Amino acid sequence: MNSMAELEDELSRPSEPDVEFLRQLEGDILILGATGKMGPSLARLCRRAADAAGPARRILAVSRRLISEPGVDGIACDLLDRAQVAQLPTCPNVLYLAGRKFGSSDNPELTWAMNTVAPANVAEHFRDSRMVVFSTGNVYALRAVAAGGSRETDPPAPVGEYAQSCLGRERIFEYFAHRYGMRCLFFRLNYAVDLRYGVLVDIARKVYAGEAVDLRVPAFNAIWQRDANSYALRALGHCDTPPRILNITGMDTVRVRAAAEFFAARWARPCRFQGEPGPVALLSDASAAAALMGPPEVTTARLMELVADWVGTGGASLNKPTHFEVADGKF
Repeated sequence: MNSMAELEDELSRPSEPDVEFLRQLEGDILILGATGKMGPSLARLCRRAADAAGPARRILAVSRRLISEPGVDGIACDLLDRAQVAQLPTCPNVLYLAGRKFGSSDNPELTWAMNTVAPANVAEHFRDSRMVVFSTGNVYALRAVAAGGSRETDPPAPVGEYAQSCLGRERIFEYFAHRYGMRCLFFRLNYAVDLRYGVLVDIARKVYAGEAVDLRVPAFNAIWQRDANSYALRALGHCDTPPRILNITGMDTVRVRAAAEFFAARWARPCRFQGEPGPVALLSDASAAAALMGPPEVTTARLMELVADWVGTGGASLNKPTHFEVADGKF
């Protein structure tokens, strides 16, 4: 990929399993929180998959700021306003992407409101829908790298207010699922990468700029954003009561040092580090999702090649660091 147009096209390219899934799924699809890093490409993927699958259906995208995508019906709504949420059209299939992370330490009350009050407003209104609820691996405890990633059966142990509020979001939807029989799936995502942002991009850009790479969090998981979009769409077929949980990330545990050294070797540049490798990291085991929906199409090795090509040729950046090196939950 050599251009923004090619990147955007690839991020929204539906796979054959996506198209086949929509041949079986009935009804329109509504995306809540559609202007974040993943929302626009997910909306386009849904539109393209629906067009390929037939028959005609609507793809609706809800956000504070209207999304403008061909074939996608944009709706402006503040999810913290219960009256506005009550005016949204009901829809059998809902993808919930809304939430707040960065700035959580400076404005924790807004983080808690976005991650718990908005879900309550949404769950009340869409109680009869099936809903994929985006969450995060941050709800798990940090893990020793040798122990492997957290599994869906591991008890939550969130570190910091952001992670605690994300568990709060899950608990709100869980409450409504039990009260109304609402069908949900908690989509615990770790580090989607789209070449303009993501943990691999953070490391690559530091190496390219000659800056030191932080080793305090020694390892991570990452997944190509198009694969995450594909999983999100097809996860609509696995919503249940009580809510099902799926970890969504790549199949490999990537060492920060090894990733930095890969980029350094690729560009024949020096590689500098700072900090001592810490004892734990945010890691998830995505084998359950792979068994249910197949492994990601793009391997970790291929993803690293894509990032190296993009950063090395001056590709654009969203300038939104992941803060993967944070171990105390203060984002």
